[in-house]
Amino acid sequence: MKASLKKSLMAVALAVPGLMFNAAAADEEYNLTVAGASPGGLWSMLGAGLDSALKEAHPGSTVTYQTSGGGIANVAALQRDDADLAIIEDAVLQLAIDGEEPFREPAGDDIRVLTNLYTWAPMQPIMREDFAEKHGIESFSDIADVEAPITVAINKRGNIASSVAEAMLESIGAGADEIESWGGDLIYAASSEQADLIKNRRVDMILNSLFVGHSSIQELASSVDVKMLPVSEESAKEVAEKTGTQTFTIPDDAYEWTPHETPTVTISAALAVRADMEEETAYNLTKAFFENHEKIAGVHPAMKSLDKEVMASVEVIDYHEGAVRYLEEAGLR
Repeated sequence: MKASLKKSLMAVALAVPGLMFNAAAADEEYNLTVAGASPGGLWSMLGAGLDSALKEAHPGSTVTYQTSGGGIANVAALQRDDADLAIIEDAVLQLAIDGEEPFREPAGDDIRVLTNLYTWAPMQPIMREDFAEKHGIESFSDIADVEAPITVAINKRGNIASSVAEAMLESIGAGADEIESWGGDLIYAASSEQADLIKNRRVDMILNSLFVGHSSIQELASSVDVKMLPVSEESAKEVAEKTGTQTFTIPDDAYEWTPHETPTVTISAALAVRADMEEETAYNLTKAFFENHEKIAGVHPAMKSLDKEVMASVEVIDYHEGAVRYLEEAGLR
């Protein structure tokens, strides 16, 4: 009886070659770290979502969130093998590929991705309405056309949103030197400081990467009249190509005070790994995250748009070969 049962199981395994392998893959446990940024922010929530998604596919597994200095620091964390996974913005990946500051040499051969996590953190050029009316500014490029004596707040140095903001301003001929020559200034301030700066009339415009409908923008608009400046298609494409970002359109109903769609660029974030991760591991992780993406999407209302198509849309750097295998199997490639 035992011999007969053993023969039957062997016959099933031979008839369905992947059966025993898939069962083994489902039983695989992973104990991983993911490098994020500061504790308590969206990225820490994404860490929890990744942990939940992996547990669903591989019970007993864990993804532990590891605080860091953010995307730029996370490239180094992967290169040093200090983390198994890392959340990194597309614009940071572009800098790493190009070997641009702060990277000393190209890192493209070291890094691959498993999935996109979001693509909707657009650069939002928000100007005080009274300043715009005074200088006849209707679009982003008008800033340079009228050579306005404008004070602009962008994110702190070292934050990738700061680099993208600089590229956007330079694309219209409004770099730091030009702004100063017009009697204005370019200042660097944390996201948490920018709303107060414009409300207190210490700056005329803020230019930062934030989710559409972010509470800080809603609060700002309730205190001072502002307008969103559209970026020309030409400028947006130039910036996207240079920085690794994507073009994006803020919908006309995003805010009560934005009656028109606003073209701009957006900063995305991907889940990156070392290029030398074992193919089977990368395949299993990618499959777990894609097929349980609702666990990741459920960590915050801002993540509700996450779906498999978004997850499969990284363009700035290659997917890991194990991730590509899953994408092809799932019909996403």
